[in-house]
This record gives sequence, C-alpha cells and structure tokens, in this order.
Amino acid sequence: MRTAITALALLAATTSVALAQTPSMRALAEMRSSVPAPDLVAAYGADPLQIGHLRLPEGEGPFPLVVLIHGGCWSAGYDDVTGMGPLAEALTARGVATWNLAYRRLGDAGGGWPGTFEDVGAGIDHVRALAGAHPLDLTRVVVAGHSAGAHLALWGASRPALADARFGADPFRPLAVVAIDGPGTLASFIGIDAQACGQPVIVPFMGGTPQDLPDAYRIASPQDQLPFGVRQLVVQAEFAPLMQPYLAAAQASGDTVVSLVLEGADHFDPIVPGRPYGDRVVEAIMELVGEP
Repeated sequence: MRTAITALALLAATTSVALAQTPSMRALAEMRSSVPAPDLVAAYGADPLQIGHLRLPEGEGPFPLVVLIHGGCWSAGYDDVTGMGPLAEALTARGVATWNLAYRRLGDAGGGWPGTFEDVGAGIDHVRALAGAHPLDLTRVVVAGHSAGAHLALWGASRPALADARFGADPFRPLAVVAIDGPGTLASFIGIDAQACGQPVIVPFMGGTPQDLPDAYRIASPQDQLPFGVRQLVVQAEFAPLMQPYLAAAQASGDTVVSLVLEGADHFDPIVPGRPYGDRVVEAIMELVGEP
C-alpha cells in the first residue's frame, strides 16, 4: 500500500514546490519554462479554459496528431496545460502535430462531473475542425494522458462505447490511446486520494459518492466501457501497482493492449523527453502513429 500511496501522491505533486523534489521533477520544471510557444492557441468551446495548444512540425504534411491531456488530481491549482508542453515539443520535433488540451477541473466554474468530461470530449472532437484548416492526418490520431490525464485519455477513447450525446454526438475514434502512469477508474481510489492530494478530490469532483451516483461513476470509468475498439498503450512507472486491475481488464476485453513497464521510473520520468524513460515513451508513441 505504501507504494500505491507514493504513486498517488505524485498525482498531486505538480506544484512549483513539488517539482523541485526529484531529478525528473526538476528537469520537467526547467523544460516547461523554456518550451517555445505553440503555433496556435485555439478555442474548442466558449469558456476561457476550453482551449488547446496546437504545434505543427516543419513541412507540408499531412501530419499524424497526438492529443495530450495533462494530469493534476483532476483539480485546479495542481497542474495545467504547460505540464505536457515538453512532451508536445519533443513529438512535434519528430514530425508529429500535437494538440495539448486545457480543460475545466474541480475548482473551476463548470468543472468536475460532467463538465470536465464534456471538455475532454469536445477537445478531442475538435481535431476535425483543426484538420479543416491545418494539414492533419485524422487516420493517425493518438490520445495520450499522464496521471489523472491518463484516466481522461482512456475515458475519451471510451466514448463511442458510451453512446451518450452529452459527451459528443459523434465521438471521434482515435487510432490508439496512451495511458501514462495513471488510473483507469475512479471509485477504487476514494480514500487514497485524500492522502495523495492533501484532501479528498474524487467525491467532490464527481459531486457525490459511488453509492449516490452509480450511473455517473460507471460512465466516468473507462474500465467499465471496455472494449473500446482502439489500440491501447499502458505505460507503467511508479503508479504500476494500481494500474494492474485496469491493465488486466483491458487485456481480457479483446482490445489490442501493449504494456510498457519503465522499471525504476518515478511518476514524472515518462513525460520528461531527452532522458531515457521519457525518450522510451516518445518512441512508443511514434510507433503507434507510424514514423512520418
């Protein structure tokens, strides 16, 4: 349990103070402060947080696209869209366009259930509009999230199975989804979240307990929607012990699931490109989209 709690604690460790605690956190802090501005900041909704950062490689395209979803305890004040900036920049340097999403979270007006999920769905579906103005190959779109964003990335890929128009009348189905050291369900983390994040987050995020809102928790749980019908890459680092139930369910569902185990990696190592663990994640994503 101590390993599980340590991993969950790192879900919350995205403040500037926490980022100074380990070599990976220091490296990520340095990188995110120096990442060049995106080529375009585009809105996918009316709220100021309903935006994404689009980065385009050099060349004419069409380019494969990776949609990135940051983590941070599903809550405002822990992390933001800049957290995935270094990974976005590394992928774009390899010839892949990136669409790095901001979204409303617990603590933001309209965030939590169902607003956060509405945002993630709308942000992913906005790739169709982006492709109307930019040279993007919509047959090679991968959705990738880290930490709490891993849960949201998996959920975004599960939407076709939901058939719930609140989260997209015609959900975009990606080529693949990448869960980077994050959970595939919510209810089982209630209790641990208070230790990890310094306060309970899942019940406030959802607006009630699983007993109060069983349908909401079912819809919010990617594990309950398997199979998705898309390829999955599950990247395991310090969070690995708590990812096993989802991984087993995904493998048993009939979906094509690849597990990438980063032995010895901490929670942030996988999203720090230019270092061994982060470079392995970049390479794994490049294999999914196909080298441009």
